[in-house]
Amino acid sequence: MTATTPQRAALGVLILFLVLLGLYTLWDFLPALAWAAVFAVALWPFYCRVLARAGARHSTAVSAAFTLGVALVFVVPVLLVGLQIGREAHAASEWVRNAQEKGIPEPQALQHLPVGQAQLGAWWQQNLADPGEARGLLERVSHGRAGSAGKIGEQVVHRLTLFAFMLLTLFFLFRTGETVSNQLRRAATRTFGVRGEQIGLQIIASIHGTVNGLVLVGLGEGVILGVIYAVAGVPHPTVFGALTALAAMIPFAAPVVFGIAALVLAAGGSVAWAIGVLVAGMVVTFTADHFVRPVLIGGATQLPFLWVLLGILGGVEAWGLIGLFVGPAIMAALILLWREWAEA
Repeated sequence: MTATTPQRAALGVLILFLVLLGLYTLWDFLPALAWAAVFAVALWPFYCRVLARAGARHSTAVSAAFTLGVALVFVVPVLLVGLQIGREAHAASEWVRNAQEKGIPEPQALQHLPVGQAQLGAWWQQNLADPGEARGLLERVSHGRAGSAGKIGEQVVHRLTLFAFMLLTLFFLFRTGETVSNQLRRAATRTFGVRGEQIGLQIIASIHGTVNGLVLVGLGEGVILGVIYAVAGVPHPTVFGALTALAAMIPFAAPVVFGIAALVLAAGGSVAWAIGVLVAGMVVTFTADHFVRPVLIGGATQLPFLWVLLGILGGVEAWGLIGLFVGPAIMAALILLWREWAEA
């Protein structure tokens, strides 16, 4: 029996209402779903190769192994930083006790500044070197941290819940990825025609290129600069290298980390090594940002690097970290539509 026009309109309203209701219900979990989709798309070719070797009957085990691998990528750096903080907790408490009793001594680096040494030294002596002033400052900081501890705890629990949900979603995407992929392809073709499937393939290619250009290149920058940190004598070079790798995934963020590393060296009197770290960091990041990333990201989708950069920066501004991948995917789809329309 053919549906009448009012029935089709009512069905359309019902579908729209259910979609909006579903989005409202899952709103807080949408970032976790998006991250799971990004990881699944990025790792899918490698997952298929491993599954072909292991055999389809081991798909559950392979899916679990890949999900565990993604979890370890996040958990291991957090554990390393946590262990480092735990080892230094006693030294930090001793430093706080000495600062409260004797004040915070003026660092030697201030005495070697080319300009402003007298003004900064006088300010330090007045506000930090005096035990009373230092004690008041530390007490204000500790009270502020204690007041926000409850909110921080809530945020940690919330983030851990989202992380666990992301891993669970990722496991099922690996496990049923072939079925989900076929359903999405048929739905796109049925709804938008052949062009819908082309847009989907362009978005997938953009995610692959962005993962290679941001994540893999960022990890490479972290490894290279981590070795340089170790040679230059930067304290805790492994931690600084991990932070550099994470920052390098966001354009123009890595200089903040190796700049801090250079300041640490300069404060310790190693000015020559500090300059070396700055120069090496600028060379590595310049090469990665202007030569390697444009080829990896733009080459995968024929997307000009300007639009790649705008997609990344605009995506981070609008969507947070997930925008690193969502932004270029949106730009890739829009550029594809523009080229088809302009060349028609």
